[in-house]
Amino acid sequence: MTPAAYIDHHSADLVRQLRHLVGISTVNPPGENYDPITAWLTRELTALGLKSKRFTLPRALLKKSLPPEQHAFPRYNVLGKLVAPGAKKTVHFNAHYDVVPVSGRWKHGNPFSGKIDGGWIFGRGTSDMKGSIASLLLTLQSLRATRTTPRLNVEVSFTADEETDSALGTGWLVEHAPIRPDFAVVMEGGELNQVCCGHNGCIWLEVTVHGRAAHGSRPDLGINALEKMAALVRDLEVYQRQLTRRRWQTPNGRIASPTLNVGGIFSCGAGAKINTVPAHASFSLDRRVLAIESHVGAERDLRAFLAAAARRIPNCCISVTKISENYACFTPPTHPFFAAMAGCVTNVRREPAVFNVSTGFNDMHFFASILKIPTLGYGPGGRKEHAVDEAAKVSELVASAKIYAELLTTFGG
Repeated sequence: MTPAAYIDHHSADLVRQLRHLVGISTVNPPGENYDPITAWLTRELTALGLKSKRFTLPRALLKKSLPPEQHAFPRYNVLGKLVAPGAKKTVHFNAHYDVVPVSGRWKHGNPFSGKIDGGWIFGRGTSDMKGSIASLLLTLQSLRATRTTPRLNVEVSFTADEETDSALGTGWLVEHAPIRPDFAVVMEGGELNQVCCGHNGCIWLEVTVHGRAAHGSRPDLGINALEKMAALVRDLEVYQRQLTRRRWQTPNGRIASPTLNVGGIFSCGAGAKINTVPAHASFSLDRRVLAIESHVGAERDLRAFLAAAARRIPNCCISVTKISENYACFTPPTHPFFAAMAGCVTNVRREPAVFNVSTGFNDMHFFASILKIPTLGYGPGGRKEHAVDEAAKVSELVASAKIYAELLTTFGG
């Protein structure tokens, strides 16, 4: 039996494992249940014949890197290795196991149920990205069960904190773990017939507007931070229009522009009361950076625009703090590794593969930009990631498992 035939006959194993993964709520922040899920993943990799290890990050590093309310939540990264006799090159598969928080009313009630309905598995993390983990586990199971030797050595990492900034996840792994990959597959960013060769980055800022408190009956004695913030936000519409004029054509022909999302988080600060002139107002900025843009230049330009806008608004005093940053990356898909994956996608899906650049960020840049190895993104994807009724399609989970298996058995570097 071929690995592909085995995968078809054992799709129920994939579904079972994904439902188990989804049932472990790994919401980040704060980073809950990282211990049980990484212990389980380590055991699974070991059972599949990989030499596996779970790395516990030092408490001192957590205290240095995380806000105080998260210090009691340990961080772990899992690494598995499989040596293929005769193989000269190594491919690294990476996925994160944390998920974003849950809100809203879900169709099937419990957002961690893994309920199956109409060929879809519902639950937080099914699409982003525990489905990819389940697909890869079935791939490895198929190779072991059919006694098929891959043409590449295999490294597998399951990492923490991608839903924040990845510093204690893939960032830590690339810097500290004993990995030696020649190629990498980050199992998201590309799906269906699209193979990802890059992704946007992001710069997250918090803008604080400083006013002066006064009694609500004498607003003339205060400086209303909310009013100043509203004027500043209106001026940012000009900046947003400027960004749309910056254009770049991705390999699949899509015209991409940088974007700015205003106010995903906003606050009136302490001391707020209906009959008090607000002395404090803050809001977030999410600046998406194109794969070909300079992060330094993008941040400098945005900060300069904010400063100039504040000067134009009477009595508008602001401070700007960087919350986080995730770097963009792009690799022209010319290396044979990209052609090999495109061929596997085409063969399994029976439609031509194309190369895309993801609008969202992922962990590809750690491998592409820091390790400087050919890196692509591909996985089963799904729908409504980060939203209510997130789901992954069973047929796509199976297709991804087959694509990974074909890559491992046809490409030798």
